[in-house]
Amino acid sequence: MYDADGEEIFSSRVSSGKSGYRTRQGVFVITDKHRHHNSSIYGSSMPFFQRLSCSDFGFHYGNVPGYPASHGCIRMPWSSAQTLFSMTKVGDKVTIKP
Repeated sequence: MYDADGEEIFSSRVSSGKSGYRTRQGVFVITDKHRHHNSSIYGSSMPFFQRLSCSDFGFHYGNVPGYPASHGCIRMPWSSAQTLFSMTKVGDKVTIKP
């Protein structure tokens, strides 16, 4: 995460989308945040969920095995997901790039 001057203010290990479910790249907006989110698609808990551009993916806490393993979301360790959740607000822009 970068501030308005382009200085890095937060970073984390992540696990992105695996083959067939690659995480989308581009510029998105955080459209909603749920501290205790449960996926209606996968039937699983996704704490600290932040939805991107009203879509079916976003950031959340999850297993980070060191390789792409999600169904398109960006998984983060517990403390990172919690920190990012506290640093952002609905309406913030997010850029996802390789």
